[in-house]
Amino acid sequence: MSNNRRKIMMVDDDPVILKIGRHFLSDSYEVYPLPSAEKLFEALEKVIPDLILLDIVMPEVDGMQALKRLKEDARFASIPVIFVTSVGDDRSVFEHLKQGAYSNLTKPFTAEELTSRIENCLNDYFPDKPKPSKPAKSNLDEKKDTDGKKVILAIDDAPELLRMIYLLLRNDYKVHTLSDPAKLESLLEAVTPDLFLLDYHMPALTGFDLIPVIKASDKHKDIPFIFLTNENSTDCLEEATRLGAKDYIIKPIKAEILREKIAKHIK
Repeated sequence: MSNNRRKIMMVDDDPVILKIGRHFLSDSYEVYPLPSAEKLFEALEKVIPDLILLDIVMPEVDGMQALKRLKEDARFASIPVIFVTSVGDDRSVFEHLKQGAYSNLTKPFTAEELTSRIENCLNDYFPDKPKPSKPAKSNLDEKKDTDGKKVILAIDDAPELLRMIYLLLRNDYKVHTLSDPAKLESLLEAVTPDLFLLDYHMPALTGFDLIPVIKASDKHKDIPFIFLTNENSTDCLEEATRLGAKDYIIKPIKAEILREKIAKHIK
C-alpha cells in the first residue's frame, strides 16, 4: 500500500462490520480492522492512525472506556475518533461529543455515509493533506458552495455544543461554527449567513457584544439572530428582544426546538 494514504483503525467485535468497513474503505485508505479495544492499543504501539472508528458496545473494554484511555495518553489524545453505534439519538450523540468523540455513525451505515463522515473529519483535522478522492466540502466552505442550502453561523465558547449543532443541522443547512468570538469580524469577510445563533454568555465577549460587530456591515445588519442561553429570566429575554433578537433557545438545547425555531426565522 502507498505510504501516503491515510491510516484508519476500525475497532468492532463484529467481524461482519469489520469486513464491510474494510471493503468500503480499502481502495482509498490503509485500513486496520481490529476486533477489540485491547487490540487497538496493541496496534497503536506500532502505528499512529489518522482516525479511529470505534464501536461503543464491546465486551471487556467498551468504546467509552477506550476513548477515555485514548484521551488520557498524550500520544493518542489528538487522534480523532468517530463512534460507530446502533444508538443515534440526539442525547447519545451529545454525550459522546462531551467525552471527546468527533462524531457518531449509526449502524447500519452505507458506503456513502461512512466515507462522507470520514472525509469530513479528516478535512477538519488535516485540511492540507492530499485527499484520496473528491473531497467532502469542509465546514468552512463559502456560501457559493452550499448547493442552495441556507447558511447558519453558530457562535459559542463550548466546542461540544457547536459540534452538536453542526451534526443536528448539517443535512438541511450549511453550518459554520465559531468558538472564539474575537474572530467573528474576520470570518464575516468570507461568510454571509442567513441566520446567527449567538451564545448569550461567553467569557470575553458576550452575544450582546457581538451584535454591533454584526450590524456594522450593511451586508449583515438585517440578518436575524437567535440567542442561546442558560437563563430564562425576564430581564435577559427583554434585553435580547431590545437588541433585536428574533428568538432565544434555552440550554440544554433540544434538537426539535432548535430545528423548529431556525425554520421559523431563517429568511
